[in-house]
Amino acid sequence: MKEALPPFSKSRLMAGQVALIGAGPGDAELLTIKALSYLQQADVVLYDYLVSDDIMALIPDSTILVCVGKRAGHHSVPQEKTNQLLIDFAQQGYKVARIKGGDPFMFGRGGEELEVLARAGIGFEVIPGITAAAGATAYAGIPLTHRDYAQSAMFITGHLQSEHDHMDWTTLARGKQTLVIYMGLMKSSYIQQQLMDHGRHIDTPIAIIERGTQRQQKVLIGKLTDLATLAQQAESPALIVVGEVVQLAEQLAWFGPKAQNLESVQSLAV
Repeated sequence: MKEALPPFSKSRLMAGQVALIGAGPGDAELLTIKALSYLQQADVVLYDYLVSDDIMALIPDSTILVCVGKRAGHHSVPQEKTNQLLIDFAQQGYKVARIKGGDPFMFGRGGEELEVLARAGIGFEVIPGITAAAGATAYAGIPLTHRDYAQSAMFITGHLQSEHDHMDWTTLARGKQTLVIYMGLMKSSYIQQQLMDHGRHIDTPIAIIERGTQRQQKVLIGKLTDLATLAQQAESPALIVVGEVVQLAEQLAWFGPKAQNLESVQSLAV
């Protein structure tokens, strides 16, 4: 008879230490075992707006919760204050968890916060999370790569300023690749124009995935020429996906309501 595998040893969050945790895209069941363990061990949790309510509900009532979120167009906690709070709580001997939506090293400023902790001589660990590009597309039935449609995938941030835009749009606009854009709703018109100007076909399929993996998930489907119009019907947090793989969503989508194309979105708006 095959012997039972021994139980894995449970990691411990130490006093005066910070755990930088990725919450994933929202579905609480996508948390790693280690992330959940550290959230439940922590004395203090500093969290962002992108961490879902379902995940926050897993944190014990006795834990000190500190919101340090950033949200476009709303009052936000300055990054410098967040950095100082992490230092202060750790130096006071608390077990500190810093939880971010998605993965903390994917457009999450996780590296910046750890640099500050390292300079202050504070110990830390990193618990990766499923980034939105992987989680939201999987729940929308959109493979990031596919032998017939995309041999590569690129992730970029949509926080672009036209006067300081150093993006290589010629590379980003290549066909047969998937482009995933974080935080791109407000710049959707600019992104659409740049991709078309640099050679991406106007009929390239695109999707906007709002609150991916969560009960409120909404998927809007269209063509590149529809991007700015569809973005007006979406709310943050949302992910933009550009590429031939989007056409598989109709066949492979398995979670939540059926994706809406441009025509259905416009009829609902009437």
